[in-house]
Amino acid sequence: DAHPHAQSAQVAGFCSAAELGKMTKGTSSFGKRHSKTHTTCRRCGKVSFHLQKKVCSSCGYPGAKMRRFNWSEKGLRRRTNGTGRMRHMKSMPRRFKNGFREGTQAKKQTAASS
Repeated sequence: DAHPHAQSAQVAGFCSAAELGKMTKGTSSFGKRHSKTHTTCRRCGKVSFHLQKKVCSSCGYPGAKMRRFNWSEKGLRRRTNGTGRMRHMKSMPRRFKNGFREGTQAKKQTAASS
């Protein structure tokens, strides 16, 4: 009395995932993921510090040198000179223009000269 199409599907070996009670490789598997592999890095601030390896995948912390590769052009651009505060470098063009003078004081301008 079963439906003819339903029987032919079972004969061919096709069943839905719900019928078999199997998990799929996709959506239902992603629900099981709750452990964290990476956490925030102390040096670069990205969530790239691997908790088991104890190494940042972005900057290479705790290594002394910053992780940097020429095959990643965008990666270099994100953290090159000019992307931060540049506390020292931003005053260089002005200081160069004046010949890196130090210890002098500008002469007072009088009202007559202007």
